[in-house]
Amino acid sequence: MTGTQPDPPWWLVVLVGLIALASVVHGPTWRVARNTVTIAHEGGHALVALVTGRKLDGIKLHSDTSGVTVSRGKPHGPGMVFTAMAGYLTPPLLGLLFAVLLAAGRITLMLWFSLALLAGMLVMIRNAYGALSVLATGAIIFAVSWLGNAEVQAGFAYLAAWFLLLAATRPVVELQRMRARHMAPSSDADQLAHLTGVPGLAWVSLFGAIALAALLLGGALLAPDSSAFPDLPGPGI
Repeated sequence: MTGTQPDPPWWLVVLVGLIALASVVHGPTWRVARNTVTIAHEGGHALVALVTGRKLDGIKLHSDTSGVTVSRGKPHGPGMVFTAMAGYLTPPLLGLLFAVLLAAGRITLMLWFSLALLAGMLVMIRNAYGALSVLATGAIIFAVSWLGNAEVQAGFAYLAAWFLLLAATRPVVELQRMRARHMAPSSDADQLAHLTGVPGLAWVSLFGAIALAALLLGGALLAPDSSAFPDLPGPGI
């Protein structure tokens, strides 16, 4: 787990990146894959709530890919603000962390770190669908890390990192679309507006900016080095 693994071939990195992009763009696939983003989103709320001293009551994940994290503590102040902020910031920042680990060759560490996060989250899940989602995700990661060869593990790890980086912007766009239609009066952005007095659109813009920045930085880390590509034959004389 603490060792390093060789970089995957360039074509595998490109292939899983395209698969991740397709899963975000393709509507039916996105409706299933979005559950992963929801797990990261609600896990971010939960982790920051604990770090800031709030009491975590539980997490629920729903089949429509929505979720809710309930914590107790002061209904205002920095702890509540950071907890509300964490949801939309966690998927891109987690994807960036994965990219950093993969760029350092820590493929096994990244997979087992993901399992540890899911195990910690499972303890706080309070509904059957949520438990099933977390267990299924963990089972897939465990099977890949335990049974897969080095290439399979690398491909899966890069797929997960690419997906989180690419997927992080779509929920932000969906959030603002719902806010514009007055369909999300209690969204994270609106809760933050109530807590801080800063308009909800500013918070949505912050979420989007961090997601795009993480994508640019993480993409640069994940992209194969130019030396990995095969040399093309020069023009004939």
